[in-house]
Amino acid sequence: MIAVVGGGITGLVLGWELQRRGADFVVLEAAPRAGGVIRSARVDGRVLEWGPQRTRLTTGLRELVEALELEGEALVAPSGLPLFVYRKGKLRRVPFSPGAFLRSDIVGPLAKLRLLLEPLTAGADPDERVARFFTRKVGRDIYEALVAPLYGGLYASDPADMVVGLSLGHVLREFGIRRSLLVPLLRRGGRISPPAPLSFKEGMQTLTDALGRALGDRLRVATPVRGLTRSVSVSRTSGASGASTASASGSWSVELDDGTVAADAVVLTAPAPATAALLDPVAPDAAASLRRLRYNPLGVVHLDAETPLEGLGFQVAFTEKEMALRGVTYNHAMFGRHNVYTAYLGGARHPEVVQLDDDALAHLAMDEFRLCTGYDARPLAVEREEMPAWDASWSALEGFRLPDGLHVAANWMGRPGIPGRLAEARRTAERLAGRGVEGR
Repeated sequence: MIAVVGGGITGLVLGWELQRRGADFVVLEAAPRAGGVIRSARVDGRVLEWGPQRTRLTTGLRELVEALELEGEALVAPSGLPLFVYRKGKLRRVPFSPGAFLRSDIVGPLAKLRLLLEPLTAGADPDERVARFFTRKVGRDIYEALVAPLYGGLYASDPADMVVGLSLGHVLREFGIRRSLLVPLLRRGGRISPPAPLSFKEGMQTLTDALGRALGDRLRVATPVRGLTRSVSVSRTSGASGASTASASGSWSVELDDGTVAADAVVLTAPAPATAALLDPVAPDAAASLRRLRYNPLGVVHLDAETPLEGLGFQVAFTEKEMALRGVTYNHAMFGRHNVYTAYLGGARHPEVVQLDDDALAHLAMDEFRLCTGYDARPLAVEREEMPAWDASWSALEGFRLPDGLHVAANWMGRPGIPGRLAEARRTAERLAGRGVEGR
């Protein structure tokens, strides 16, 4: 039996993959509904998202959508929608090709010339800060205008607080980047073409709801895990000489309100604070490490605005130091959600804004939306979220170890983002379904 603790997107996909492989498993979710941070609802007749506003139509996502028979529910954004950065009083289009970069007004001529030096600069030092790495590679103007808002925006973090070896190194390896950022890109044709944005008619929760239905009674919601207890069984065998030998094997008791689940392996997919609470009695050093991980607070304000804006949305350049707004997603343009725009405020640079009451946070979002776009808006909903920062505090995971039979598959340990969560869930299922259950 494999017990999966946490029914967010990682836990649900892990259950789906274990089910496909014929494994014996159960997914345990404390909340009344599965899906974790993925939550969708209709407000004033419009679909709003809490958590990811969209994902990307990667090969893995396409295969999952097809397997769950959700093709008729899927919404794929129109091709060619631009992305913008707000800088120096204007929304400026992000260039995704060398020609577009040369024509762009996002940085000046000197910054563009500075980029020619990039192939001559040294490769990444795992111990340096991400901000320093990008600044010495591409220059401060390009860093503040493009790299900082786009890369830092993935985590609501400040790259000055992030360390290359902890948060960026895996990305560089994935793209085959050893020294130069520019040369490999030019060899691939110079154009950046990410997979199309994907959502569903009733929101991203359509995906997690479908996974939950597919798991059936293997998914148990409203079932908080109260503790983990390790048990050891001893078996004896007799050899040809009649001598007896003993071998020990370990298993885990997963303690619930209404009993226990006996498991050969337990996979922890919950956020770091919840996981730390479970690990306290059985792996106190690992629990202490998890408590050192920082999460960035975000204010999420859904706005109703009548605008002609077309695009994916915009991020705010790091030159705009006083602005609390981190970025805005154009749900209207991407998925036809009438006049819906989602604003993100706070993060690592202005964490204090999430302490504002709902009215004040909504007005701040409206004011800065008007500053960036020139259009008025009214609030539809206000929420607060937290995101793993992947900053220098992630050094706490160096040497992270769990007892045999305990495993981690969570967005604070592996690559964030829904495609990354799917990939890790599949790798974990392959390992466990083949009974390669060694602690991580």
